[in-house]
Amino acid sequence: MPFELSKEYFTQLEKAIEAQDEAFIQESMNELYPADIANVLYELDDDDARYILGLLDKETGAEVVSNLNAYWRADFLKDFDSAQIAQFINYIDSDDAADILNEQPGKVREEVIALLENREKARYIIDLLHYEEDTAGGLMAKELVKCNINWTVVQCVDEIRRQAEKVDRFNSVYVIDDQGILKGRVSLKKIVLSKANTRVSDIYDDDVVSVESHQLAEEVADIMQRYDLESIPVVNVRGKLLGRITIDDIVDVITEQADLDRQAMTGLSGDTEDDDTVLDSVKARLPWLTIGVAGSLIAARFMGLFENEIILAPALAFFVTLIGGTGGNVGIQSSSVILQSLANKSVLETSTVQRLIRVLLIGLLNGFVLSCIVFAFNIAFGTDLRLAMVVSVALISVVLVASFTGTVTPLILDKFGVNPAVASGPFITTANDILGIAVYFMTARLLL
Repeated sequence: MPFELSKEYFTQLEKAIEAQDEAFIQESMNELYPADIANVLYELDDDDARYILGLLDKETGAEVVSNLNAYWRADFLKDFDSAQIAQFINYIDSDDAADILNEQPGKVREEVIALLENREKARYIIDLLHYEEDTAGGLMAKELVKCNINWTVVQCVDEIRRQAEKVDRFNSVYVIDDQGILKGRVSLKKIVLSKANTRVSDIYDDDVVSVESHQLAEEVADIMQRYDLESIPVVNVRGKLLGRITIDDIVDVITEQADLDRQAMTGLSGDTEDDDTVLDSVKARLPWLTIGVAGSLIAARFMGLFENEIILAPALAFFVTLIGGTGGNVGIQSSSVILQSLANKSVLETSTVQRLIRVLLIGLLNGFVLSCIVFAFNIAFGTDLRLAMVVSVALISVVLVASFTGTVTPLILDKFGVNPAVASGPFITTANDILGIAVYFMTARLLL
């Protein structure tokens, strides 16, 4: 059963911390996964969190630190000296260790690396610190199991026993040549079933998917999703094996990217959390809200151009929200579909013209159905026939315009290298408000 932090448990824990009941704390923490303990620490003040972390065995404590949110962890570790941080790093894989040290000041980073007991891991971390965080090199761990293509199965098994001590889990062994160039992989099943004097070159699989260290994290995530991989080797431009990326790191990338896209689509700038300060939350939300207000002010001024129409037919004003709201919703739907297709690009995807034709046909059908519903509603409630016609015709036009806008805007932004997720939310809604009002009142001017 997944752990859920209840008020009753948290109250008990606070009392145990106050009474320094180490037995209760250790016993309750032993029942939790490191990720669950990390969630508990978030709810405590820093002193209490440090106290609990100090009661855990070193390996568990290191896993908890590894599971902490990067922003929270960077602030939390400020009160730890370099020797204490080094104790955690000793039990953490090189990729996670490099991430943690990247959050620290340069002086602390150098001191921690100098204090590490495992000098091989220290070299791994130094190597990883050179890569950008959002690249394959920044994601990879140096710990892996590899063997030479010229070895026998016996030599391979001996090497597996030696290397496996530093690797938590693996189901295949990477095969390299004398220069360290990745040649393929061999499954553990083949190694176990082969005779002792069988050479690796006779049983390995040369059909292996790899990524280069400079490739972006999003590209790596796409490749691992496409081929359903649990891990993927990382090579340099010459094909030399550098490390491997495991699925847990890719899940973090996918989750983070989804969060950023969601925030962009809903009009948030920057990375926001529920427990951010009021000022940080205001900074994240205000820019897009300002754009929305500016758009609404423009739309209001735009309505002023049709003041005569409103004076002659005041009932026109009743349907402004219907037109604007429908246009905004249609625009968001269209942009969401385009964003999904851009995130999963295919060489066989339809051309832009074909896509626009399809979108307009869908918009025409949706607009026709919606306008029929609105027309029937207006007639049923005694609305003037001509006004009902105006609203229905305008609604079809607005749906078509909003479909076109919601489709074209993300494509244009993507073409210019801008994150197309920002095309949604307030931007699309505001644009369609203005266009919707223009279409509505122009239709009224023509038909009335």
